[in-house]
Formats: sequence, structure tokens, C-alpha cells
Amino acid sequence: MINIIRFKAIACLVLSLLLTGCASTKTNNQNGPYDPLEPMNRAVFNFNEMVYDNVFDPVARGYKKVTPDPVELVVGNFFSNLNDVVVITNSVLQLNYKSALASSTRLLINTTFGIFGLIDIASDISAASDINLNKRNEDFGQTLGHYGIGSGPYIVLPLLGPSSARDTFGLAVDSFFMDPVTQGVTGVFMKNVDYINEVALRLPVATARTINARAQFLDDDKTLEEAALDKYEFTRDAYLQRRTSLVNNSSEAK
Repeated sequence: MINIIRFKAIACLVLSLLLTGCASTKTNNQNGPYDPLEPMNRAVFNFNEMVYDNVFDPVARGYKKVTPDPVELVVGNFFSNLNDVVVITNSVLQLNYKSALASSTRLLINTTFGIFGLIDIASDISAASDINLNKRNEDFGQTLGHYGIGSGPYIVLPLLGPSSARDTFGLAVDSFFMDPVTQGVTGVFMKNVDYINEVALRLPVATARTINARAQFLDDDKTLEEAALDKYEFTRDAYLQRRTSLVNNSSEAK
């Protein structure tokens, strides 16, 4: 299973490099969204919508129905805590040591006093003081953007949704090297700890994270369905605008 994950990650890396090499480096807000692959993207988007409607969303709704809100909150906190490994690594790569220090402190506090991240004590500290330990949002796509790499063409990934050539490459790097769930730090630096690399552990954790993430998105997706005349265009434009804000470290996007 681990070899399959690695193969998929490498395939994403190669594909992204090829697409990025052919892509213009113009930014998203010049002459409108850069979407030369729109016919293919729409086909993948429609496929994703079908899978979401018939597979992911029913499971996510069932999860929300049987899971008490406090438990759902705890599960979300746990996966958010794991994601701080990705945030810290990319903050360091961007030489954003303030963010790296805050996220490292957040990870330490929540992992220890917050019982492996189940309780978000760091955010409570931020709310009660002037110390900013709130959740940051950093990934390798943002790191590439920080160093001037253009986003390239907009891409809709099967099942994963909106992305770009740069962000697809970034996702592959995060997944292969940094993310503790998919491969990440535990796979690279703790590969001799056999139980961590067991499919019996990784697969349920990855599945639970996917279901929890989709459950959090259900209400937003319903609102989007009602508000957008063209859901594809609305999703694309919102994604590209948000990614631009994240790369520029706009406080609103964090």
C-alpha cells in the first residue's frame, strides 16, 4: 500500500512538472482566470460532483447524524493538529520564522496538554491573551508561490477537486514528505517504526480525515449550489482568489 502511495505521489510530481513547464507564469488576476484546460476540467468536475453526491456526501451526512457535535469537534482538532506538521515545515521553507515558532508552540501545547491534539488549547490561549497561536495555513504550493513560481493553469483533480499546476506539485510534495497521514514525516524519518507504516493504521486514519473534511463542507456546498449560476466557474474563481491571498499572506485568508 505504501509503495502504491509513493508511486501515485511520484506520478503527480512528474505530471505537475510537465504542466508547469508548459504553463504561463502570469497571475490569476491578469486577464481573468487562466483555464486553458476548461473542457477537461469541466468533465472532471462533473465526475467529482457525481462521486460526491452518490458516495462521499451520503457517508458524510451519516457521519454527522450519528456523531455528537463534541466528538466531531475533537476529531477535527486531531487532524488539524497533524496538519500543523505541514504548516511548520513550509513556514520554515518560506523563512517565516514567526509563523513557524507559533505553529510549533501550537503543536507542542495541543499534542501534550491537548491530548494529542484532541483539544485545541492553543486557540483558547489566543482567545484569552495577546499571544497569537491561532491556526496558520501554509503548504508547499504557497511556498512555491512565495518564491515567485506562477500558479500555471487551473486544474481540477479527480476526487481532490480544484488545484493548479503549482498546487498539484505542492500537494504531491506535502503528501510524500510532510503529511503524517499520507506519507510524510513519520514515513520518512520514522520508517523503522513498523506500526506507523501499517496499512491497518494509515488507511482508517486517512479515511476518517476524508469523511470529516467532507462533513465540514456539506453546508457550504449546499449554499454554493443555491447561489452559483455556474458552480464550476464560481468554484474556480473562489479557489484562485483564495490561493492568491494565501500566497500573499493576507490575514483574511489565514
